[in-house]
Amino acid sequence: MKILIVEDESINASRLKRLLEELEPNCEILGIIDTVVDTVAWLKSNPTPDLITMDIRLADGLSFAIFDEINITCPVIFTTAYDEYAIRAFKVNSIDYLMKPIEKNELEFALTKFNSLNKNETSVTNIAGILKELIEKPVFRMRFLVTYRDGYKSIDVSDIDFIYSEFKTSNLFLKSGVMVSIPHTMEELEQELDPNIFFRANRQFFIRAESIKAIANYFNAKLKIQLKLDPEREVIISREKTPFFKQWMDR
Repeated sequence: MKILIVEDESINASRLKRLLEELEPNCEILGIIDTVVDTVAWLKSNPTPDLITMDIRLADGLSFAIFDEINITCPVIFTTAYDEYAIRAFKVNSIDYLMKPIEKNELEFALTKFNSLNKNETSVTNIAGILKELIEKPVFRMRFLVTYRDGYKSIDVSDIDFIYSEFKTSNLFLKSGVMVSIPHTMEELEQELDPNIFFRANRQFFIRAESIKAIANYFNAKLKIQLKLDPEREVIISREKTPFFKQWMDR
């Protein structure tokens, strides 16, 4: 299997290359390209790869511009962070979608799907239009409707300081200091929340940059986060997620 990686973040590219080589030992990584211009040039001057993994936002623009320049006939696995509607759209078009940081089991599923496809029937001719629509109009959750006394009340996402899960229950910790339980799993919230605002620190926590009081090095290259409104609560970021957290904070 010949694979081309289109990714402008070196950490993501290196991790993706390693995972691909672990999951497909006989694969050949044809190259790692970080711009729209260079991707178009490469595709015009080289045989079509069997598979392309492609980030949507590249160093010089959005990757859908590639499809305006050249007709890509091989399957594409997109890697980025968009809402659940985007995920469904890509899958309907026989194109898979992986959220960063990419998990090994999710990539394995995508490769299994790729291997089961009839490559001659795989089409991405309309993917550029889908990408334009999705990127121009990303939709993320704006509020939560929760039960309150004998009725309901609405909580704006902007009023949330952090979110944590405890005993299989997800809880919103508001900037006012109030805690509200919600009937959503952390996995559902990961699809619905704007990744530019909320970072999933681990299985139990979503945090915002402004909710952080201090960041400290922890053993085994991990990080320990202290929260402003709940400094006694321990939030640990794994060694694997630490580079992505640093990128997220350094925007």
